[in-house]
Amino acid sequence: MMENSLTIYGAFIKEIKDLVYRRQYEAMKKVNAELIQLYWEIGGEIDRKQREQGWGKSVVEILAKELQKEFPGVKGFSARNLWLMRQFYVEYSQKANLKPMVAEIQNAILPPLVAEISWSKNIIIMQKCKDPLQREFYIKMTKRFGWTKDVLINNIENRAFEKYLTNQTNFDETVPEKYRLQAKLAVKDDYNFDFIEMGLEHSEAELQAGIMKNVRDFLVEMGGYFTFVGDQYHLDVTDDDYYIDLLLFHRRLRCLIAIDLKIGEFKPEYAGKMQFYLSALDETVKLPDENPSIGIIICKSKKRTRVEYTLKKTNAPIGVATYSYYDNLPEDMRGMLPSPDEIAALIEGIDDMSVSE
Repeated sequence: MMENSLTIYGAFIKEIKDLVYRRQYEAMKKVNAELIQLYWEIGGEIDRKQREQGWGKSVVEILAKELQKEFPGVKGFSARNLWLMRQFYVEYSQKANLKPMVAEIQNAILPPLVAEISWSKNIIIMQKCKDPLQREFYIKMTKRFGWTKDVLINNIENRAFEKYLTNQTNFDETVPEKYRLQAKLAVKDDYNFDFIEMGLEHSEAELQAGIMKNVRDFLVEMGGYFTFVGDQYHLDVTDDDYYIDLLLFHRRLRCLIAIDLKIGEFKPEYAGKMQFYLSALDETVKLPDENPSIGIIICKSKKRTRVEYTLKKTNAPIGVATYSYYDNLPEDMRGMLPSPDEIAALIEGIDDMSVSE
């Protein structure tokens, strides 16, 4: 009887704690939204006075000093930040910027989406991204996955937007909607293996050995949620031996990630082999509370149409990527990007997807 009472009491305490955390989070969101609104209005007033009265640098510096004197405990009123407020207002008042979210320019209403992330993250996105759809993507991703400033900067510098739009997977058809967005973000279109020291002519064994000598760098390149399980991972299927080049685990997706390394161009038969690996993993290795395994085939090169045709009728979740020795997005990849309307539709769909916690 006493044990049952303690269980009920413990559950009650947890319920109250969860309630407090939820309310604290909601309060923080409201405070942030009010702060962004304040900065928006200050930026609007500075812009108006600048246009009407020709205000310049010295006037804004005086304003900064007066605000700091009047509100000594409040941060954010430096001259630099006031100019950022003005830039924030001007850029997000323009009809061309974040157009799915902005009211008519003459109303100059704060776009609601920008109020859902912190000021510092808004500034990072505003300064590092000029394309409206690119900005919208990073704002939504930051909100959706709780990216820190460092994670946000890393994703922008690694061209996550372009790579997300150009990656080739069949996840829309094979991954449950609850995990689909995170799965797409987990697979890049091209991996930078500059950390491996080897010649342009190398074998698959040398490529794998190079990765194993630099596992930490490899996992960083793969993404923050990957952990290493094993290399040449052994599968015993009806007394026959099979070996997966690399086996990882994705903590957010809660699933095994099988990686097949190829030093040449992608061939359709690689997908059949990966599908076999994934079936065997799900039947013999996957734990009951884990999600179905995902495969990534990493090749030296690929013909995108060939990959598209191959994955279209493949039932297992597979992505096909390439590896290279440079850290910039290939110039010819820009021609692979969808049209602006298609990009807008993809970004709009982010709000409709849920994700595993």
